[in-house]
Amino acid sequence: MNNKKYVAVVDDEPDIVELIQYNLEKEKYTVSPFYDGESFLNFLKDNSPDLVILDLMLPSIDGLEVCRRIRSSNEKISTMPIIMLTAKGSEVDKIVGLEMGADDYIVKPFSPRELIARVKAVLRRTTAKNEMNGKIIKISSLTIDADRYEAMINNEKIELTTTEFNILLILASKPGWVFSRNKLLDMLWGEDKIVLDRTIDVHIQKLRKKLGQLGDHIKSVHGVGYKFEK
Repeated sequence: MNNKKYVAVVDDEPDIVELIQYNLEKEKYTVSPFYDGESFLNFLKDNSPDLVILDLMLPSIDGLEVCRRIRSSNEKISTMPIIMLTAKGSEVDKIVGLEMGADDYIVKPFSPRELIARVKAVLRRTTAKNEMNGKIIKISSLTIDADRYEAMINNEKIELTTTEFNILLILASKPGWVFSRNKLLDMLWGEDKIVLDRTIDVHIQKLRKKLGQLGDHIKSVHGVGYKFEK
């Protein structure tokens, strides 16, 4: 697969798949198309793309169920970045998608340029470790390993999405510092941020739940954002 990033596209509309594949391949991505959730899930048994663009309205197994199975799967694919692509554009639909574990959400009809920007942004924050390379943070029974992209409580690994992990790493790296929502969005998405205002809130909510009692260390600062207290 060389150094190309490998993207899977799952959508039951051939025209949409063809449009996405054409534009991604123009940007030098390797693309595998799928037209239903079942064939894609079977593909994942032996393959692990760098990212999946996933339609919600699929025959047989819908996109939300595909997303749920990915997130509850083995370590190899459970943190795979997911961009949901759908005609359902209400805020409620977007929040549900993010709560299910999506890293981003694009509404049809969409601009190919916007899609490419989102793909690049998600892949960038998935792989970027910048100044946090080599950092291991230990707070109480929580251990965060930046190089391995792992968080553990009492040496038991917590299954986090890449976005959840990055938020935890940012907050825990500077205990007591208050990060505004905009600051977190800038650090996660940079100039490519094209996201909902509530995106950070949704990820924080899921992160707290996965951390259990340690989730109380993530404090809300009313009207501003979040901080991590020891």
